[in-house]
Amino acid sequence: MSVRGGALATFLITGTAAFMASLDNLIVTTALPTIRRDLHASLESLEWTVNAYTLSFAILLLGAAILGDRFGRRTVFAAGVALFTVASAAAALSGSAGMLVAARVLQGVGGSVIFPLSLTLVVTAVGERRRGIAIAGLSGMSGLAIALGPWVGGMIVQLGDWHWVFWLNVPIGVLLLPLALARLAESHGPYARLDVRGTLLVTGGLLGVVYGLVRSSALGWGDPQVVGSLTAGAVLLAATAAWERRAPHPVLPPHLFRRRGFTLSNAVALLVQGGMFGAVFLLTQYLQNVLAYSPVQAGLRTLPWTAMPLLVAPLAGVFGERLGVRRLMITGCALQAASLGWLAVVAEPGVSYLLLLPAMVVAGAGMGLFFALSARQTLDFASPSEEGLASGVNNALRQVGVVLGVAVLAEVFAVRGGYATAASFTSGLRAALWGGASMVAAATLCAALVPSAPPRERPAEPGPAPVREVSA
Repeated sequence: MSVRGGALATFLITGTAAFMASLDNLIVTTALPTIRRDLHASLESLEWTVNAYTLSFAILLLGAAILGDRFGRRTVFAAGVALFTVASAAAALSGSAGMLVAARVLQGVGGSVIFPLSLTLVVTAVGERRRGIAIAGLSGMSGLAIALGPWVGGMIVQLGDWHWVFWLNVPIGVLLLPLALARLAESHGPYARLDVRGTLLVTGGLLGVVYGLVRSSALGWGDPQVVGSLTAGAVLLAATAAWERRAPHPVLPPHLFRRRGFTLSNAVALLVQGGMFGAVFLLTQYLQNVLAYSPVQAGLRTLPWTAMPLLVAPLAGVFGERLGVRRLMITGCALQAASLGWLAVVAEPGVSYLLLLPAMVVAGAGMGLFFALSARQTLDFASPSEEGLASGVNNALRQVGVVLGVAVLAEVFAVRGGYATAASFTSGLRAALWGGASMVAAATLCAALVPSAPPRERPAEPGPAPVREVSA
């Protein structure tokens, strides 16, 4: 293998880029209270600070690998790194909530390119024999970033200010861009057709639903803007379903969703991500606004939750075959639902952290099982030629779950509480936590209904579109 495209160089470049983009999933949450005070941001603006990134990331993730296949994977990956870097600088320079949200949209676009093409570039560089190690390595880099995100964000905010949460990405991106162009091998794939109409329809539909949910807290459910947005979103999602049934290269292939196991596995992914990350959105603010922890202290106190997956996920991979993927997925979902219920019971304005700690550890253990096995269970219901496409759908729906979870639980919080006092914040938080627990409990039920589908029995039905190598 030549120096350009060498396996180690490729892994270091793409792994660092994946780490950088993953860090932005949770590093921002610790900075939300400071952003709210500095920019005089409303709850709605804070929601969009999170949702703008995850929504653009989720939707464009499905088509990013196809753009790489058509225009060159190294070229498109480098463009994604460049866009993410520029968008990070724009976020750091933001003087208003609107500018910050716009910059977060562009960050999501860049991240949606970085994730799938990182995997494709590494797998191409290392070859078939080391494919599993490469995938595990990239997953580990992303997992480490998620684990460290709240603590790093808290440290940055306390020692500097929230702008440095975004400035941190800029030197990394500036270093990675020339290295990517110089050291990565260019490659193309066989898939040059992007389902533009399907992508636009599903983007518009999700945007309408999320916008309606977010605006409802300020305007009320009967407001014409809310009703119109939710209605338009529902109509566009229905149009998406109709179009995808006849699209030559559908972005959401209907033939996969006709398999009960595939549909239920993705329902589990969407509900778990929604319940857990919607809760994290509020809990990180609770630690600072109500329990009066500093940003660094709040970040450290979330580590038992965010770091547990690093310990549990490798064990889940080892014991998945022995104990059964389905059984471990049910266990993981049940642990997360129970932990949110526990937090809802004990949450009070002056609660001791020691009462919160067991729930955080249990939540982290359940999340580790989920992270390790979610995509694996989904792929049990796809043929080998459909694995890339199935993985892309699963990752996109997980990100959609984050968007919907933050929107729904923030609405519950706004209805039952608010930022006025510690008591009102806690009242809204408890209601939102019960909502999150209900979502994850529904995921547990879906996981129990997933049929057994060993890899050797995977359906071989060919789909209208062959494999796309898309994964986060």
